[in-house]
Amino acid sequence: MAAENLEVEEAAEDTVEEKGVAEVEAEDTVDETDAAEALEALENEVAEVEDTAAEATGQVAEAMAATDEAAGDTAAAKDVVVKVTAVAINAAAVATEAAAEKDEPKAVSAAETDVTIAATSGDKTIVQTRVKPHPEFPGIYQAVLEDGAKRLATKNLAPGRNVYGERLVRFEGVEYRVWDAFRSKLAGAILKGLKTVPILPDHKVLYLGAASGTTPSHVSDIVGEEGYVYCVEFAQRSLRDLVTNVVAYRSNMSPFLADARMPQKYGMFIPEKLDEIYCDIAQPEQAKVLADNADVFLKEHGWVILAVKSQSIDVTLPPAQVYQMEAKVLRNRGFRVEQIVDLEPYDIAHAMIVAQR
Repeated sequence: MAAENLEVEEAAEDTVEEKGVAEVEAEDTVDETDAAEALEALENEVAEVEDTAAEATGQVAEAMAATDEAAGDTAAAKDVVVKVTAVAINAAAVATEAAAEKDEPKAVSAAETDVTIAATSGDKTIVQTRVKPHPEFPGIYQAVLEDGAKRLATKNLAPGRNVYGERLVRFEGVEYRVWDAFRSKLAGAILKGLKTVPILPDHKVLYLGAASGTTPSHVSDIVGEEGYVYCVEFAQRSLRDLVTNVVAYRSNMSPFLADARMPQKYGMFIPEKLDEIYCDIAQPEQAKVLADNADVFLKEHGWVILAVKSQSIDVTLPPAQVYQMEAKVLRNRGFRVEQIVDLEPYDIAHAMIVAQR
């Protein structure tokens, strides 16, 4: 009986082992099936990625083709602008010849046509218009804009850059800066009938009260590369703007952080006698400050230009009386006052005095 029980137990153990082997084999089969399914899924994902890449490549090719087409359209548009410009100039020339044949006054000039030509170059738009030298003042120009408006202008010594938002215009390959009389007292004085502008090309100028550089930049344009402008300014912030926006781009200017009432403080930096001194300061004794600087820096027979701010001198007196008081100071210091110009409407309670020693 014991032997039979032992045989039954062994048979049971064998059965269990066979079941275990069968389960292992089944698990291996499942693992193989899962691996096959995972491989198939991976292959499907790869195929989808390849399809997406192919589609993206096609889109890139289409975009490049569209870009080439747009570039062609741009080139064609530029060609049209050039052709239209040529037609306009030729038409002007034909009209001029026809007028000459009829012994009539020339109405249109191919070189001075009023047709405005705008050409885009990069991110800049350059407007061409008529510009001619001022009939009285060398270094100053008269510009006729596309709307017919006439403005003063100076030849830009730093092409491509403006100083105070003024407009840049181009004529016959030269860039000019439109000179705003409401921002610059010297421009306002010229438009109000100033007879003498002593600042000329190649001159050396001392500018007292240069501020951020509005008028000094135009003086720099006038004197040109062979001239020079020494700029004195007391306010640090204004001088910083003058340096960063103007002097940094012009080789004919030097800035001094100094008080115009103390010329000895900056005299060591000015190694020569000067042709003119321009003074535009908010001080009670403006004419005296100008004369003191003239004693140190001005050439014999040199000129001074004084922008008088009457409110800085005496608010209780009429502006005209203050102008005469400042002119008297200059006369007492050896100057011959040539002209006093009231600057209204460009500047209220301001006048320009021009004098020679």
